Formats: sequence, structure tokens, C-alpha cells
Amino acid sequence: MIMKKKYLKIFSIVAGIVLLLFIFANFGLNFWLKHHLPNYIKSQSEYVVTYKTLDVDLGTGTVFSTGITINNKNPDRTDKIGLQGTVDTLSVARLGFYDMVFNKTINISDLKLASPNLNIILPKSRDKKGRTNKNEFAFKNITINNGNIQVYQSTKQKAFSVRDLNLKVENLQMNDDSMQNKLPFTFDHYTVNGKNLFVRPDNIYAFTAKYMSTKEDQISVKELAVIPLLSYQNFKRFYPEKRNLFDFKSSEMEFKNIALKDNRINLQKVRFENPELKMFTTNVKSPEKKKNFPYEVQLDDVLLNNAKINIVKPNGSPLFSAGNLTLNINQLVMNEETAKGNIPFQYNDFKIVGKQINYVSNSENVKAGAVSISPKWADFRNLSVNPTVSTSDQTLLDFTVQNVNLKIKEWNFRDRKLKFNIENILVNGLNGKIVGAEHPKTKKPNFEGVSFPLIIKNVNLKNSNLTYSKGNQPLILKDLNANVQNIQWDESRGKGTVPFTIGFYSLSSRNFKYETKFYHLSSSLLKWNKNAAQISNFAMKPKVSRAQFIRMIPTEKDLYTITANQISMKGNWDFLSAQPFLKASQVTLGEVNANIFRSKIPKDDLTEKPLYSKLLRSIKFPLLIENLDLKNSVLTYEEDTKKSDGPGTLTFNRFNMNVKNINSGKMKGNSSVVPIAINCLFMNASPMNVKWTFNTADLTDSFSISGNVGDLPAARINPFIEPYLKIRATGFISDLLFSFKGNREGLTGSLKMKHENLKISVLKKDGEKNTVLSAVANIFVKSNSGNYPESVEVEKVERDKTKSFFNLFWRGIEQGLKKTLIGKNAPKTEKTIKETIGNTKSALEENKKVLKQTKLEVAEKTGLIKEKVQQTKEKIKEKTDFEKIFKKKPRS
Repeated sequence: MIMKKKYLKIFSIVAGIVLLLFIFANFGLNFWLKHHLPNYIKSQSEYVVTYKTLDVDLGTGTVFSTGITINNKNPDRTDKIGLQGTVDTLSVARLGFYDMVFNKTINISDLKLASPNLNIILPKSRDKKGRTNKNEFAFKNITINNGNIQVYQSTKQKAFSVRDLNLKVENLQMNDDSMQNKLPFTFDHYTVNGKNLFVRPDNIYAFTAKYMSTKEDQISVKELAVIPLLSYQNFKRFYPEKRNLFDFKSSEMEFKNIALKDNRINLQKVRFENPELKMFTTNVKSPEKKKNFPYEVQLDDVLLNNAKINIVKPNGSPLFSAGNLTLNINQLVMNEETAKGNIPFQYNDFKIVGKQINYVSNSENVKAGAVSISPKWADFRNLSVNPTVSTSDQTLLDFTVQNVNLKIKEWNFRDRKLKFNIENILVNGLNGKIVGAEHPKTKKPNFEGVSFPLIIKNVNLKNSNLTYSKGNQPLILKDLNANVQNIQWDESRGKGTVPFTIGFYSLSSRNFKYETKFYHLSSSLLKWNKNAAQISNFAMKPKVSRAQFIRMIPTEKDLYTITANQISMKGNWDFLSAQPFLKASQVTLGEVNANIFRSKIPKDDLTEKPLYSKLLRSIKFPLLIENLDLKNSVLTYEEDTKKSDGPGTLTFNRFNMNVKNINSGKMKGNSSVVPIAINCLFMNASPMNVKWTFNTADLTDSFSISGNVGDLPAARINPFIEPYLKIRATGFISDLLFSFKGNREGLTGSLKMKHENLKISVLKKDGEKNTVLSAVANIFVKSNSGNYPESVEVEKVERDKTKSFFNLFWRGIEQGLKKTLIGKNAPKTEKTIKETIGNTKSALEENKKVLKQTKLEVAEKTGLIKEKVQQTKEKIKEKTDFEKIFKKKPRS
């Protein structure tokens, strides 16, 4: 018991001594700090510090001071931080005296500054080798009330300033420079209020804000602006490696619940009110991304309300502009992985709504009155596209669209490649034109940024009027409606001529029109899909007169005038894939009226004219029309020469034709033989039937053609032969039968004609019959064939390869007619007829000359006789007058 009391007494004495020493030390430290600290700081540092009061508690680490002023001893020194200003009150809690004395670090739990008015000049930057990684200051909680702070670079250029600053930060943790990929500081809770904020991070931009405040963890910044500090021209001059210069302002910016931890930044409800962005672009290419993005940024909800955007091209002209734009992005995330992509962030959802959108490319000006876009749909209203250039090396668009609507299944960038899958595209009310490039530039496409396949399930075009023009040949589609389904663009097709496949398509148009150099093409209705086609009231009419056409063509060429009440086709075909084909089960042309005019006035076209088998065989893709019907039609052929008095005319009325198996010889498993059957009224009077066959696989282009013409009054062919041959025929042809076989070299065959009272009349220039020549010609013509005429052989008719098949066919008919009418030695007889008629014409011409000379001689002699009679009359008159003068008067 005595020993315990003894130890207790010793402990009490020691404790009392220690406490007494601590009290004296605390008192002594306060006395020393109050009277000697300013001189110590002045002698041991770069600053001159004064204060009114200073209290220090070694036990709690508390420091409290008032009336503080601080100034630099050497204001021109730039290697140390410069401080100048006043602080009304400084309060420090839990200052680590041990760390301050022995580790030369200041470790503070709570720092409070009241009414600081400070100018801070930062020292010159040192190389990383000279830097210390350890932070010399550590503050856990900081409070600043009513502060005015300005920070300058060592060059005296302002870097930061704020007025009326009220700041409170809790659990502030500073990270060493050696801790890579981490934020320089983090904190748990904050409040901040201030005015006239200014931040200049570099020599390009300055950030300003009129007012900044915090309420319930939500920061509001008024009149935020990012101001460029140099002109666009100087920007390009001093920073040639940078791509864009920005000019940004917003009437208000808000965000809530900022959270900083390690390398993560999290903001909620980020809102920009009335933001205006102007961006000046340059021609600098995008630099390759060499450094990884070290942070993970998550913005839970971002809103740009009523934004205006203006992007300017390097030449100063507009590139993109938008007014009344509202952008909302939900769950925006940016990290090391997303920063590698074309879009450097990911999102859960977004919505863009805007008006007055304008984009100007190198050749087009695209405007949209209103736009609404999200990951699942997009809508464009009052869209217009107008060309900004006049060039022939690229396709130009010039149209307006009431609205374009897209329903999107997938749209993103995967592994830095575009990937999309679109459910539906609706284009309504498109009106305008597309001008095709006459001399398009050949540029190899680059698909490095595409992730195949690209898919569009359905495209609808409604209530549109579109004109496609190339080389002054416009195609006009009015009241156009179209549907295309299952468009797919895969990697193999992406490199081909046609980069996509189509599952189904349909098109309809009223008042379809197309113009070529010589023709207007039109129809009242056009319908076309993958399995059927229909054209109503089709017309193909010349744009020029026949006389103009003849002057415009260098060599002879047919001029067509065609109308058709109805054209239809059934089957299936594909002209858009890399392997196009056409396989039609039925083609029908109803009530066609075709006029073919040819003038022999222009020079002959001496190019080779292939036969129809070769012409079909030259088609590059598989083609098969199983059955073609031409019904109840009219075909008129007119031919004109320099000597003809108007064109000669052949007509085929009630023309019906059936053609089977029209093919290009490239459809496997199908016959290549093409049979043709024709029946009509020749010259609107005589029944005519024709059977014609050829084989597209036969490289000799062999064919056979046979038929007959019956009950033909010869006068019916006068409209053709009168103006052309100056011959008129009379009589009757009961039947004309022909049967020919041939190939690309010529034809042979037979012809038989039954006729009676067949005579010809050779016509004068005025159209009257030349009796003498007609009589001579009919001497050689066999005017009656009898009841059972014999067939004549048509032999060795050589083909003129510069002429068409019908020229060869006509020459076969011609040889057969000559042999029938003037005998088997037709060439010799024909020569005799020509010589006889020629001699007769010569005799007649000679007689005319003699008669004319006789008339002249008679007229001359008659004139002489008349002259002598007149002279005699005058003499008699003179004598009579003389006698009257000397005649005696009668006696009275």
C-alpha cells in the first residue's frame, strides 16, 4: 500500500512537471511566434509577413491569426511562388508540428481563410527531373469565405481569378505526381460560390463565368464562355498542327453530385442552357491517337438546351449550322477503351431535336427545317438538297422532301467501324431532280471504316416527283411511289460494281416521261416490280420534224413514232446484282401503232448490221422471254429518196405476232430456237401470214422464213411504188407464197404467185400515165399466172452486211417476183426491158426535140410572112393617101 502511494506521488510529480513544461512551452511558443515569427519568416523565406494576432495550441495543433498581410521580399524573382495580399482571419486545425519541423511538410486537417485578398504569381516551370514527387502541403478540409484571388504566370500573365469566392471542400486528398492515371486531387463534398471567374489554361483559350454557385450539391455557372485569344489567321500561323479553333458560350451550365476518385470522374444532370458553339476548321489531318485516355468519365445525364452550332470551312464559308438544337445524352461514358473509337464515348440513350439545320459539302447544300434523332429512330422535316457547283464529274442532287423517317434496329461503331441495321426508311413528298455525272471520276472505294453486313429491311418512297437527267436527256417520274425490301451490303459485294442485293422492289409512276436526242417517251402509268411490269398509254414521238431529223443525222437512220395502249410483262429479273438476268414468262403488247420512216437522202450507214440471232447473242446477261404477244396493232413503213415525190408507204394492219423463247443463249437448260408467227392485213386489205425461225446458239446465224399474202388488189401497193418507182399497178394477186432459208451470208428458197390482169403504168412527172412506156413495159410482164402457177427458185441472194435482215428478205422476194413476172431468165429479160424502155425514152426524147425544132422553124417562117404582109399593107395605105391628095373634085 505504501509502495503504491509512493509510485502515484512520483507519477503525479512527473505529470505535473510535464504539464507545466507544456504550458510554458505553449506560452513561450505563442510569445515567440507573436514577437519573432515575422522576422524569422523574413530572414528564412522570400516573404514579409505581418499579423495583428496569432494564437497557437501545441496540444491541438490549432493556429488562429488575424490581420495578416504578406508580400514578396523580391518581387522580380521568378523561381519561387510569389504572394501578395491580405487575409482577415486564418484558422488552422490539427497542424502537424512534427511533420512541419522534421519532414518539412505541412499537414492540416482544417484550413479556413476569411476575406483573403491574394495575388499569386506562379514560379517558372521546372523540368520533370527537378520536380519532387512528394506534396509539401496536405489539406483535408478547406474553407474560404469572401475571397478575391488572382493567379498569374511567371510572365505576369493572368491564369486565374475569382471574386467573392466562398469555397468549402471536405476530405481533400492530393495525389503525388508519380501516381500515373490518377486525378491530381479528390474530395468528398464541396460548396462553391464566386463571381467573375477567369481561367486561362494556355495561350489559345480563356474560360470565363459571370457567377458560380452551389446549392444542394448542384453547381450553377452563369454566362460561361470559352473565348479564343487569337484570330483564326494567327491560330493557323502559330499552331499549324492543330485542327480546330473553338468559340463557345452558354447562358448557364449546371451539374450535380460531382464525384472524384482515383481516375474516375462522375457528374450528374449536366445541363447547358442556350449554348452557342462556333468552330473554325483547318485542313490539318486528324493526328493518330498515340496516348491512351487515362481517366474514366461518366456523365449520367447531359442536356444541351436550345443550342446553336456554326462550323466554318477553312476558306471561311459555312460547313454546318444548327439553330434551336436540343441534345440529351443518357449515361455517357468515356474511358481508355471508348477513346479508341471513331466516337470517343459510349451512351445508353440519346435524343437530338433541332431546327434550321444546314450542311454544306463540296458539292451540295443540305438543309432541314426540323430534325429529331435517337438510337432507334430519326425524323427529318422540310429537307432540301441543292447543288453548290456546276460540274460534270459528279452526280448532283437538287430536290426537296417533306419528311424522311428512319426506324433503326442497330447503329454504332464497332471496332472503329460503322455498323447499322435499319428496319424502315420512309421518304415522303420528294420533289426535284438528280443530274448524273457525264464524266464521273473513277475512285476506288475505301471500306476500312465499314463493318459488314449493312442491312436496310424496308425503304418506302411516297407521293414524289423526280427527274433524273444526264446529257440533256431527262427522265421524269411524276406521282412516284416505290418500295425496296431487304437491302444487304456485304463485304464481297461491297467491292463489286453493284455493292448490294435486293430482296424485292416495286415502283409506280403516273405521267412518266423521258427525253432522248430525238424522242419524247411518255406513259400515263408505269408499274414495275421484281415479278411484273405494266406500262399504259405508252408513246414514243419524235422531238423534231422529218426534215430536221434528216439534217441532223450523218448517215441514214430510222425515225420511229410508236404508241401502245398497254404493255405488260410477268416473270422475274434482276438488273442490280453482279449477275443480272431477265426471265419473263409472258410479255404482252396491246394495240401498238408503230410508224417507221427512213430517208435515203443521208449517206448509207456502212457499219455491219447483225442478224437478230447475233444481236440477241451479244446480250451479256442471261435473257429469256418464254412467250411474247403483239396484239391488234398497226405497223407502217415509209421510205423516202431524193427522187421520190413523198415517201412510199407499206402498212400492216391488225398486226398480231407471237414470239416464243426469245433468248440470249446464256440461260442454261433452255432451248435457243426462237419461233415467230405473224398474221396481219397487208396494206389494210390482204391477209398475210409469216412463220420465222432462228437459233441464237447457231454461230452461222441460220434462219428460215415462210409465209403468204392473199387476195391483194395490186392497186393497194401503189402508195409505196408510185412515189418511189413512179409506177402504178393494176390487177389482182390471189396468193403469194414464199419460203426461204438462209444465214449470215445470204438466202435461197422459192416463191409462187397467183395473179391475173396484172399490169403496170409508167408515170410522168406530173403523175399522169405515160402511154407509150407503159405499153412497152407490159409487153414483158406476164399479166396472168393461170390457175396453177409454178414455184420459182430464189437462188444465191447474197446479203449486204451493211443492210438489215429485211433488206435481205425483200431481195429474196424481189428475185422471185422478177422470175414470176418476166421469166426464169429474169436478169437477162430485165436488162432487155430496161434497154427497150431506155431506147423508147430516147426515141421519145428525140421526137420531142425534132417536134420542138419544127415548131421553132414554123414559128420563124410564120413571123416572116406576117412581117411581109404588114409591109404590103403599109405600102397600099401610103398609095391610097397620095391618091386622095391629087384626086379631082367633082363638078357641081
